[in-house]
Amino acid sequence: MNTITVIGSINLDRTIRVKQMPKPGETMHTKEIFSAGGGKGANQAVAAKRSEAATNFIGAVGNDAAGEMMRGLLSDEGIELAGVQTLEKQATGQAYIIVDDQGENSIMIHSGANNVFTPQQVQEQANMIKASDFVIAQFESTLESTVEAFKIARSAGVKTILNPAPALENVPEELLKVTDMIIPNETETEILTGIEVTDEDSLKAAADHLHQLGIEAVIITIGSKGAYYDVQGRNGIIPAFKVDAVDTTAAGDTFIGAMSSVLMKDFSNLEQAIKYGNKASSVTVQRFGAQPSIPYKNELN
Repeated sequence: MNTITVIGSINLDRTIRVKQMPKPGETMHTKEIFSAGGGKGANQAVAAKRSEAATNFIGAVGNDAAGEMMRGLLSDEGIELAGVQTLEKQATGQAYIIVDDQGENSIMIHSGANNVFTPQQVQEQANMIKASDFVIAQFESTLESTVEAFKIARSAGVKTILNPAPALENVPEELLKVTDMIIPNETETEILTGIEVTDEDSLKAAADHLHQLGIEAVIITIGSKGAYYDVQGRNGIIPAFKVDAVDTTAAGDTFIGAMSSVLMKDFSNLEQAIKYGNKASSVTVQRFGAQPSIPYKNELN
Protein backbone atom coordinates (compact mmCIF):
# COMPACT_ATOMS: atom_id res chain seq x y z
CA MET A 1 0.00 0.00 0.00
CA ASN A 2 1.44 3.38 -0.97
CA THR A 3 1.77 6.25 1.47
CA ILE A 4 0.88 9.56 -0.16
CA THR A 5 1.26 13.10 1.13
CA VAL A 6 -0.75 15.78 -0.67
CA ILE A 7 0.16 19.43 -0.26
CA GLY A 8 -2.42 21.84 -1.59
CA SER A 9 -5.90 23.27 -1.51
CA ILE A 10 -8.93 22.59 0.66
CA ASN A 11 -12.12 24.26 -0.59
CA LEU A 12 -15.76 24.15 0.26
CA ASP A 13 -17.49 23.83 -3.13
CA ARG A 14 -20.80 25.54 -3.76
CA THR A 15 -22.31 24.06 -6.92
CA ILE A 16 -25.15 25.47 -9.02
CA ARG A 17 -26.76 23.29 -11.69
CA VAL A 18 -28.23 25.04 -14.73
CA LYS A 19 -29.65 23.98 -18.10
CA GLN A 20 -27.02 25.94 -20.01
CA MET A 21 -24.25 28.38 -19.11
CA PRO A 22 -25.53 31.95 -18.66
CA LYS A 23 -24.46 34.58 -21.19
CA PRO A 24 -23.08 37.94 -19.95
CA GLY A 25 -25.93 39.94 -18.39
CA GLU A 26 -28.35 36.98 -18.46
CA THR A 27 -30.44 35.99 -15.42
CA MET A 28 -31.73 32.42 -15.18
CA HIS A 29 -33.30 29.97 -12.75
CA THR A 30 -31.14 27.18 -11.34
CA LYS A 31 -32.04 23.48 -11.22
CA GLU A 32 -30.24 22.68 -7.97
CA ILE A 33 -27.74 24.16 -5.51
CA PHE A 34 -25.58 22.21 -3.05
CA SER A 35 -22.35 22.36 -1.05
CA ALA A 36 -19.67 19.65 -0.91
CA GLY A 37 -16.01 19.10 -0.18
CA GLY A 38 -13.58 20.23 -2.88
CA GLY A 39 -10.23 21.80 -3.70
CA LYS A 40 -7.83 20.08 -6.08
CA GLY A 41 -5.55 18.98 -3.26
CA ALA A 42 -8.33 17.65 -1.06
CA ASN A 43 -9.97 15.89 -4.02
CA GLN A 44 -6.70 14.14 -4.88
CA ALA A 45 -6.24 13.10 -1.25
CA VAL A 46 -9.79 11.71 -1.05
CA ALA A 47 -9.28 9.78 -4.30
CA ALA A 48 -6.02 8.29 -2.99
CA LYS A 49 -7.55 7.37 0.37
CA ARG A 50 -10.66 5.81 -1.21
CA SER A 51 -8.28 3.66 -3.27
CA GLU A 52 -6.78 2.54 0.06
CA ALA A 53 -3.52 4.51 0.10
CA ALA A 54 -2.36 5.81 3.49
CA THR A 55 -2.91 9.54 2.93
CA ASN A 56 -1.55 12.66 4.66
CA PHE A 57 -2.42 16.28 3.97
CA ILE A 58 -0.48 19.54 4.31
CA GLY A 59 -2.54 22.72 3.93
CA ALA A 60 -4.70 25.23 5.78
CA VAL A 61 -8.28 26.25 6.47
CA GLY A 62 -9.79 29.30 8.14
CA ASN A 63 -11.33 29.43 11.61
CA ASP A 64 -14.87 29.41 10.21
CA ALA A 65 -17.81 27.10 9.55
CA ALA A 66 -16.46 26.08 6.13
CA GLY A 67 -13.11 25.13 7.67
CA GLU A 68 -14.78 23.12 10.40
CA MET A 69 -16.88 21.31 7.79
CA MET A 70 -13.86 20.51 5.61
CA ARG A 71 -11.80 19.25 8.55
CA GLY A 72 -14.70 17.00 9.50
CA LEU A 73 -15.14 15.63 5.97
CA LEU A 74 -11.43 14.87 5.50
CA SER A 75 -11.12 13.39 8.98
CA ASP A 76 -14.10 11.12 8.29
CA GLU A 77 -12.25 9.82 5.22
CA GLY A 78 -9.36 8.76 7.46
CA ILE A 79 -6.89 11.29 6.02
CA GLU A 80 -4.11 12.35 8.44
CA LEU A 81 -4.59 16.08 9.11
CA ALA A 82 -1.61 16.81 11.42
CA GLY A 83 -0.23 19.02 8.62
CA VAL A 84 -3.41 21.11 8.26
CA GLN A 85 -3.33 24.44 10.10
CA THR A 86 -6.33 26.53 11.11
CA LEU A 87 -5.52 30.20 10.36
CA GLU A 88 -7.33 32.81 12.46
CA LYS A 89 -7.40 35.74 10.03
CA GLN A 90 -8.17 33.86 6.79
CA ALA A 91 -11.32 32.46 5.26
CA THR A 92 -11.38 28.81 4.20
CA GLY A 93 -10.95 28.42 0.45
CA GLN A 94 -14.20 28.25 -1.47
CA ALA A 95 -15.11 27.41 -5.06
CA TYR A 96 -18.25 28.49 -6.90
CA ILE A 97 -19.09 25.99 -9.63
CA ILE A 98 -21.67 26.19 -12.41
CA VAL A 99 -22.51 22.87 -14.11
CA ASP A 100 -24.71 22.65 -17.21
CA ASP A 101 -26.75 19.75 -18.63
CA GLN A 102 -23.86 18.74 -20.90
CA GLY A 103 -21.69 18.12 -17.84
CA GLU A 104 -19.39 21.08 -18.58
CA ASN A 105 -18.38 23.32 -15.69
CA SER A 106 -17.23 26.85 -14.98
CA ILE A 107 -15.34 27.41 -11.71
CA MET A 108 -14.40 30.52 -9.70
CA ILE A 109 -12.09 30.09 -6.70
CA HIS A 110 -11.47 32.20 -3.61
CA SER A 111 -8.13 30.87 -2.32
CA GLY A 112 -8.29 32.20 1.25
CA ALA A 113 -6.18 30.12 3.66
CA ASN A 114 -4.81 27.98 0.80
CA ASN A 115 -2.60 30.84 -0.34
CA VAL A 116 -1.21 31.77 3.06
CA PHE A 117 0.37 28.73 4.71
CA THR A 118 4.15 28.84 4.77
CA PRO A 119 7.30 26.80 4.01
CA GLN A 120 7.93 26.73 7.77
CA GLN A 121 4.67 24.80 8.19
CA VAL A 122 5.92 22.36 5.55
CA GLN A 123 9.27 21.95 7.33
CA GLU A 124 7.40 20.98 10.49
CA GLN A 125 5.97 18.02 8.51
CA ALA A 126 9.35 16.92 7.08
CA ASN A 127 9.20 13.49 8.75
CA MET A 128 5.73 12.88 7.28
CA ILE A 129 7.03 13.77 3.81
CA LYS A 130 10.14 11.60 4.16
CA ALA A 131 8.03 8.59 5.17
CA SER A 132 5.89 8.85 2.00
CA ASP A 133 6.16 7.07 -1.34
CA PHE A 134 4.77 10.05 -3.28
CA VAL A 135 4.18 13.75 -2.64
CA ILE A 136 1.50 15.37 -4.84
CA ALA A 137 0.95 19.09 -5.41
CA GLN A 138 -1.07 21.47 -7.62
CA PHE A 139 -1.17 25.27 -8.13
CA GLU A 140 -4.12 26.17 -5.87
CA SER A 141 -1.87 26.92 -2.88
CA THR A 142 1.39 28.74 -2.09
CA LEU A 143 4.17 27.94 -4.56
CA GLU A 144 7.00 28.45 -2.09
CA SER A 145 5.45 25.86 0.23
CA THR A 146 5.16 23.37 -2.64
CA VAL A 147 8.82 23.95 -3.58
CA GLU A 148 9.84 23.30 0.03
CA ALA A 149 7.83 20.06 0.18
CA PHE A 150 9.30 18.81 -3.11
CA LYS A 151 12.86 19.65 -1.99
CA ILE A 152 12.38 17.67 1.23
CA ALA A 153 10.90 14.78 -0.76
CA ARG A 154 13.68 14.75 -3.36
CA SER A 155 16.37 14.71 -0.65
CA ALA A 156 14.71 11.63 0.89
CA GLY A 157 14.16 9.71 -2.38
CA VAL A 158 10.39 10.32 -2.26
CA LYS A 159 8.83 10.70 -5.73
CA THR A 160 7.14 14.02 -6.51
CA ILE A 161 4.06 14.44 -8.71
CA LEU A 162 3.10 17.91 -9.97
CA ASN A 163 -0.35 18.69 -11.36
CA PRO A 164 0.29 22.17 -12.87
CA ALA A 165 -3.30 23.36 -12.51
CA PRO A 166 -4.68 25.96 -12.66
CA ALA A 167 -2.14 26.82 -15.37
CA LEU A 168 0.66 29.32 -14.62
CA GLU A 169 2.56 31.27 -17.27
CA ASN A 170 5.86 30.99 -15.39
CA VAL A 171 6.43 27.85 -13.36
CA PRO A 172 9.50 28.29 -11.11
CA GLU A 173 12.52 26.42 -12.46
CA GLU A 174 13.44 25.34 -8.93
CA LEU A 175 10.11 23.47 -8.71
CA LEU A 176 10.51 21.71 -12.07
CA LYS A 177 14.03 20.61 -11.04
CA VAL A 178 12.59 18.61 -8.13
CA THR A 179 9.57 17.22 -10.03
CA ASP A 180 9.70 13.51 -10.94
CA MET A 181 6.31 13.30 -12.69
CA ILE A 182 4.18 16.04 -14.23
CA ILE A 183 0.49 15.66 -15.14
CA PRO A 184 -0.85 18.61 -17.19
CA ASN A 185 -3.90 18.65 -19.47
CA GLU A 186 -3.70 19.85 -23.09
CA THR A 187 -4.11 23.56 -22.24
CA GLU A 188 -1.59 23.43 -19.41
CA THR A 189 0.83 21.53 -21.67
CA GLU A 190 0.73 24.29 -24.27
CA ILE A 191 1.34 26.97 -21.62
CA LEU A 192 4.27 24.99 -20.16
CA THR A 193 5.93 24.06 -23.48
CA GLY A 194 4.60 26.45 -26.15
CA ILE A 195 3.55 23.36 -28.16
CA GLU A 196 -0.10 23.09 -29.22
CA VAL A 197 -1.35 19.55 -28.63
CA THR A 198 -3.18 18.33 -31.73
CA ASP A 199 -2.01 14.74 -32.33
CA GLU A 200 0.35 12.06 -31.04
CA ASP A 201 3.39 13.73 -32.65
CA SER A 202 2.75 16.98 -30.81
CA LEU A 203 2.13 15.04 -27.57
CA LYS A 204 5.55 13.40 -28.01
CA ALA A 205 7.20 16.75 -28.76
CA ALA A 206 5.65 18.31 -25.65
CA ALA A 207 6.73 15.34 -23.51
CA ASP A 208 10.29 15.61 -24.87
CA HIS A 209 10.31 19.31 -23.94
CA LEU A 210 9.25 18.46 -20.38
CA HIS A 211 11.87 15.69 -20.14
CA GLN A 212 14.51 18.26 -21.11
CA LEU A 213 13.53 20.23 -18.00
CA GLY A 214 14.63 17.20 -15.96
CA ILE A 215 11.23 15.57 -15.41
CA GLU A 216 11.40 11.77 -15.67
CA ALA A 217 7.73 10.88 -16.24
CA VAL A 218 5.11 12.81 -18.23
CA ILE A 219 1.37 12.15 -18.38
CA ILE A 220 -0.76 14.51 -20.50
CA THR A 221 -4.47 14.07 -19.89
CA ILE A 222 -6.51 14.49 -23.07
CA GLY A 223 -10.07 14.59 -21.76
CA SER A 224 -12.48 11.99 -23.10
CA LYS A 225 -9.67 10.51 -25.23
CA GLY A 226 -7.73 9.36 -22.17
CA ALA A 227 -4.09 9.99 -21.25
CA TYR A 228 -0.75 10.11 -23.10
CA TYR A 229 2.28 8.90 -21.17
CA ASP A 230 6.01 9.09 -21.82
CA VAL A 231 8.49 7.53 -19.39
CA GLN A 232 11.82 5.71 -19.71
CA GLY A 233 11.42 5.31 -23.49
CA ARG A 234 7.86 3.95 -23.25
CA ASN A 235 5.00 6.08 -24.57
CA GLY A 236 1.49 5.91 -25.97
CA ILE A 237 -2.15 6.80 -25.38
CA ILE A 238 -4.24 4.85 -22.89
CA PRO A 239 -7.87 5.45 -23.87
CA ALA A 240 -10.54 6.63 -21.46
CA PHE A 241 -13.61 4.54 -20.70
CA LYS A 242 -16.67 5.59 -22.70
CA VAL A 243 -19.38 6.85 -20.34
CA ASP A 244 -22.14 9.47 -20.29
CA ALA A 245 -20.70 12.37 -18.29
CA VAL A 246 -23.02 14.51 -16.16
CA ASP A 247 -20.37 16.56 -14.25
CA THR A 248 -16.64 16.65 -15.05
CA THR A 249 -15.72 18.36 -11.73
CA ALA A 250 -12.84 16.49 -9.99
CA ALA A 251 -12.30 14.06 -12.89
CA GLY A 252 -8.63 14.98 -13.24
CA ASP A 253 -8.11 15.00 -9.46
CA THR A 254 -9.67 11.54 -9.17
CA PHE A 255 -7.38 10.25 -11.92
CA ILE A 256 -4.25 11.53 -10.14
CA GLY A 257 -5.20 10.36 -6.65
CA ALA A 258 -6.37 6.92 -7.74
CA MET A 259 -3.42 6.36 -10.10
CA SER A 260 -0.86 7.31 -7.45
CA SER A 261 -2.40 4.83 -5.00
CA VAL A 262 -1.30 1.89 -7.17
CA LEU A 263 1.79 3.34 -8.90
CA MET A 264 5.22 1.76 -8.30
CA LYS A 265 7.96 4.23 -7.30
CA ASP A 266 10.08 3.18 -10.30
CA PHE A 267 7.09 3.87 -12.66
CA SER A 268 7.40 0.30 -14.00
CA ASN A 269 3.62 -0.25 -13.87
CA LEU A 270 2.65 3.21 -15.16
CA GLU A 271 0.42 1.85 -17.94
CA GLN A 272 -1.62 -0.26 -15.50
CA ALA A 273 -1.79 2.62 -13.01
CA ILE A 274 -3.14 4.96 -15.72
CA LYS A 275 -5.83 2.41 -16.64
CA TYR A 276 -6.86 2.28 -12.99
CA GLY A 277 -6.94 6.09 -12.79
CA ASN A 278 -9.00 6.26 -15.99
CA LYS A 279 -11.49 3.79 -14.54
CA ALA A 280 -11.84 5.85 -11.35
CA SER A 281 -12.37 9.14 -13.21
CA SER A 282 -14.93 7.48 -15.51
CA VAL A 283 -17.05 6.83 -12.42
CA THR A 284 -16.54 10.36 -11.08
CA VAL A 285 -17.91 12.06 -14.21
CA GLN A 286 -21.14 10.06 -13.96
CA ARG A 287 -21.97 11.70 -10.60
CA PHE A 288 -22.49 15.28 -9.37
CA GLY A 289 -20.12 17.18 -7.08
CA ALA A 290 -16.39 16.90 -6.41
CA GLN A 291 -15.66 14.67 -3.41
CA PRO A 292 -19.12 13.01 -3.32
CA SER A 293 -18.47 11.67 -6.84
CA ILE A 294 -15.08 10.03 -6.13
CA PRO A 295 -15.30 6.20 -6.12
CA TYR A 296 -14.02 3.69 -3.60
CA LYS A 297 -11.66 0.86 -4.58
CA ASN A 298 -14.34 -1.81 -4.20
CA GLU A 299 -16.43 -0.02 -6.85
CA LEU A 300 -13.57 -0.30 -9.36
CA ASN A 301 -12.62 -3.97 -8.95
